[in-house]
Amino acid sequence: MADLLTKIPRRRALVLAPLLVIGLAATACSAPGADRSSTAGADAAVKTDLGTAPVKLEMYAETGFPLAKALADEFTKQHPNVTFAIREDQFTVIVENAPRVMASDNAPDIIRLPTMVDLVKDDLLKNLDPYVSAYGWDKFPASQLMQLRVGDNTRGTGSLYGMGLGYSVTGVFYNKKLASQVGMTQPPATVAEFEQLLAKAKAGGVQPIMQFNKNTAGINFPHQALQNQFGDPAQVADWIFQKPGATFDTLAALKATQTIQKWAQAGYFPKDANALDYAGMVGQFQKGNGLFMFNGDWESANLDKAMPGNVGFFLFPAETAGGKHVAMSAPNTFGVSAKAKNPDTAAYFLNWVHTNAKAREIAVTVGGSSPGGPSDLPVPAAAPNTVLAETLKAAQQLGAENGAVDFTANATGGIFAAAITPEMQKLVAGQQTPEGYVKAVQAEYAKELSR
Repeated sequence: MADLLTKIPRRRALVLAPLLVIGLAATACSAPGADRSSTAGADAAVKTDLGTAPVKLEMYAETGFPLAKALADEFTKQHPNVTFAIREDQFTVIVENAPRVMASDNAPDIIRLPTMVDLVKDDLLKNLDPYVSAYGWDKFPASQLMQLRVGDNTRGTGSLYGMGLGYSVTGVFYNKKLASQVGMTQPPATVAEFEQLLAKAKAGGVQPIMQFNKNTAGINFPHQALQNQFGDPAQVADWIFQKPGATFDTLAALKATQTIQKWAQAGYFPKDANALDYAGMVGQFQKGNGLFMFNGDWESANLDKAMPGNVGFFLFPAETAGGKHVAMSAPNTFGVSAKAKNPDTAAYFLNWVHTNAKAREIAVTVGGSSPGGPSDLPVPAAAPNTVLAETLKAAQQLGAENGAVDFTANATGGIFAAAITPEMQKLVAGQQTPEGYVKAVQAEYAKELSR
């Protein structure tokens, strides 16, 4: 995930892999699988009729995540006049490429979005508000679209500039056989219980956590899981959304960083974590090398195939028993380029993703995530006794507890590459202090906001 290319003058935008649909009601008030793609109300500014003329949609997507292509293939199957030309790149390559690509005369119609604020400021993203009324997206749960709105150079309010291809939740996957070896009979109820399991695993010769930290800071997953619990998650969200006065330099962030340092020193992470990339982490976990892995539900289907019956999932526990769960959760965000040649077709596709029965099924079975969309459409069921069923249940639980928080990596265009990743690598290598880490991340944040 690394490439450095020409960028526009303003701050670059960033996205992490993948806000959960907080209102995941699964009650079906309309016929199950109803497809509303072609029944939207008319809008003078947009065209909601797909038509029959040949259209080629250009899509720029993230490699390693098959959901976008699976949805595109199914869309073409249902609508043969629309085909897709899909370009895929690693995450950080898209981070570097997106502003330049979207500013070009060959801008893609649909693009996997970095954080949207800078792209909106530079007029590179199409405002989707006309489609909100045309397709009835205003009837979607408001929380589902909140993270995709930009107004007054902050996220969370304002006009809509993106839609999700699946709405993911993060947590902790665990190897059931290894869990049994260390005496884990149920998911831990507190952070302290989780740490006790880490200690038991280490003492028993089991790698406690299989986590990557090469190229991008995978250890930021457990770091933010801790940060979310050690303080008010609303403060974390304010910082991510660039609310005035928000800061990363908090007691919660410091305590989380101190805990990560302690875990690293205790050998709870792989000793070569800084040389382990995402694919390597997943591969090692599938081979049985690791009790826990902090990751997202997008891996559910793969893990069910690679480790059938031997993998479970839980939301990271609260600091105190009975506390509310909080988890990083975000849509697999896609937007329409301001220079898109086929914006109406792109919007039709994004609406279809949320409302078509087969598309919603693909979001679950391929993407491992809630499909989002209208709250009166059912979430397709996963096979029983699968980790996919567990992640979908966890998503509903998180929604009921209103505990979804975006990724700190999405706070600014460059924060993940310029500060979080290198400083986290130094921290686990013993070359940075917790105090230094927190201040370095906040300093980069302040520098980027001042540009």
